Amino acid sequence: MPTQPARPFLGFVLAAMLALVSGPSPTTAQTKPKILQTGIEAPASAIFIGNSFFYYNNSLHNHFILLLRSADANSKFRATSATISGSGADWHDVESYFRPNAIGAYSFDANNNIVFNKLDRLFDLAIMMDCSQCPIHPQLKSVFVEFSKKHSASVRKHGAVPVYFMSWAYADKPEMTAELAEAYTKAGNDDGVFVVPVGLAFAKSIERRPELNLHAADKRHPSLAGTYLAATTLYAALFKRSPVGLKYGAGLDEATAKHLQSVAWDTVQDYFGTRP
Repeated sequence: MPTQPARPFLGFVLAAMLALVSGPSPTTAQTKPKILQTGIEAPASAIFIGNSFFYYNNSLHNHFILLLRSADANSKFRATSATISGSGADWHDVESYFRPNAIGAYSFDANNNIVFNKLDRLFDLAIMMDCSQCPIHPQLKSVFVEFSKKHSASVRKHGAVPVYFMSWAYADKPEMTAELAEAYTKAGNDDGVFVVPVGLAFAKSIERRPELNLHAADKRHPSLAGTYLAATTLYAALFKRSPVGLKYGAGLDEATAKHLQSVAWDTVQDYFGTRP
């Protein structure tokens, strides 16, 4: 009697071969991060150094602060955004951002009174992002490597902790996700710097809810949902706490906000290998 072909086994082999050809999922990083925390359990201040990806939608740092207040009404987190439109890392003079009596020297209270700050340390964290394609551009990726290392050294010299903000792929170039994840993770490992996997969160959200637009009309900058996802991912990564259930939703509907909160938390756990 002729034997029947081993179809289940053949199907398994084909699936395995397809996985090898297609490579790692675009929602996970191929290289694993070595730096799993910033070393500051409860950071109280940060400077955001980057470009328009940060300042769109009334600036990422403002949404981040509102998330923190949603988690703790007594939060006094202080943040400043130092951004240049279209800039790469080499456009920024990070050393100058820490000069005395300049950035952070004063602020304004709820009644618009000027408050002159007396600070033991200007910032706990410096959250840095290169231009959207600089880390993977053939002519600029060496600049990304050079200035990430240079700026991290400047930040540390002034008693702050550098953080790399992994940016996201353009809406019409999803292949950028894996490339950016690899570039930022490798730089973080080489420089001993903590990386926030925002780009991977974008990919995971698109995988789960492709109809939810995370990009502005130019397919590059973030929509409000994209900025909110970036803020929740930053919250989850820095504080190692789930943002799911936080009341601040940036004006998004409750279901969308909860989806983005869940994506942020799942991405952070997957990236750092802490999922139960």
